Amino acid sequence: MDFRVLGAVEVHDHRSGTRIAPSGAKQRALLAALVVRAGEVLSADRLIDELWGDRPPAGAANALQAHVARLRRLLAPVGEDGPGRAAITTHPLGYLLRLGSARTDAQRFHRLSAQGRAAVVADPVHAAELLRRALELWRGPALEGSGRGPICAREAERLEESRLTALETYHEAKLRGARHDEVTGELERLTQAHPTRERFYDLLMLALYRCGRRSEALGVYERARQRLLSEVGIGPGPALRDRMEAILLREPGLDFAAPPPAAGPHAAVLDLGGEIARLRDRIDAIGREQEELVRRFALLSEGIAEVPATL
Repeated sequence: MDFRVLGAVEVHDHRSGTRIAPSGAKQRALLAALVVRAGEVLSADRLIDELWGDRPPAGAANALQAHVARLRRLLAPVGEDGPGRAAITTHPLGYLLRLGSARTDAQRFHRLSAQGRAAVVADPVHAAELLRRALELWRGPALEGSGRGPICAREAERLEESRLTALETYHEAKLRGARHDEVTGELERLTQAHPTRERFYDLLMLALYRCGRRSEALGVYERARQRLLSEVGIGPGPALRDRMEAILLREPGLDFAAPPPAAGPHAAVLDLGGEIARLRDRIDAIGREQEELVRRFALLSEGIAEVPATL
């Protein structure tokens, strides 16, 4: 049994092939909220806010109970029997969806994406395959048709960010695998769809350069600069500027070096850690050189002491 949230919310029973999707907007929002917070008790107040926002109906608690009862009846025909079955349970503080042995497509997406990211340097071909499988799980916008309550809105935003990161890593893996001629069209589309996402411009510039289209790669930088100034009021960041300068100078490494990893919240810390390690190595090397100089000086001093004064 699968709960699917990478698109319209639905339930899929693998044994029978049955797919069940709540028909009403409130039922979809309720199921979506319970799935993305599976294993967590959601209070009645939070669920009322999720379904109706700041305009709940009179008797909202009773209306919520009715929606929960309908959802239970909807889920009853699917899944396995016994303690492993998924179920919505009532608690003194609210409601909880227990997944049992069921899984979500979001869980599979995150697992495949993590495996792909881990393999992108050592085995870019395998990484691209893993990331392709992860991205194929998407059937549309996350939690489509589930309303914009705080729980679903926040989760949809988080999942969309994860999808875009997976797309970036997927195309990076393609470039690392020397498949630059396959990705230019898709990267062109992605820069149009996400005009403030600098990583897509960066990957497109490198792909075009490796295809022998240097002037077009430089044109992409100018397009990115104009769009960023228009959309957010600032120019490209240092990674994109460095890419442009490398292309201008025709740096040899562009033909072989993989794209730099996307900047993340820990990038500066990682860079600083690497610099510290390099400095320590240099200090150790200087220490060894000093020890060698002291040893040679001692040997020379002993040699001079043995020379007769008459010389």
